[in-house]
Amino acid sequence: MIDPRSHFTWELVVGREAIDERGHVNNIVYVRWLQDVAQKHSEALGWDAAAYERLGALFVVRRHQVDYLRPVLEGQRLALTTTVTGWRGASAIRHTTIVRLDDGHEVARGETQWVLVAMPEGRPRRIPEQLREAFGAAPLAASAS
Repeated sequence: MIDPRSHFTWELVVGREAIDERGHVNNIVYVRWLQDVAQKHSEALGWDAAAYERLGALFVVRRHQVDYLRPVLEGQRLALTTTVTGWRGASAIRHTTIVRLDDGHEVARGETQWVLVAMPEGRPRRIPEQLREAFGAAPLAASAS
């Protein structure tokens, strides 16, 4: 069962700025959306920029993997649902699905590995209990990424 704290949905309408010369959402925009929905989820749980500054650490992306499934056009409504699926050491894994609300089709999915780094050093830092508790995710198995 997914802990409700680990799960977040953000809805948006695709604007003109997201569209490439082929008339659909540019691939790099999906990557930006993966970051945006993660940030909005964090903020919704009380972990905004000021909270991370007080912690003396912040999450940075180690890896994004995106599967593009269907084209998306200007004006279409999307729901981005992100779930923190686990953590280990300094790393946390998020899975995100993007669904076109107009027809219910999944248009993309992504996995992001985030790493907590101490600031200003920029070195990985073990995710503290207060963050693990806030996001409600379980530890990853030893063989997980």
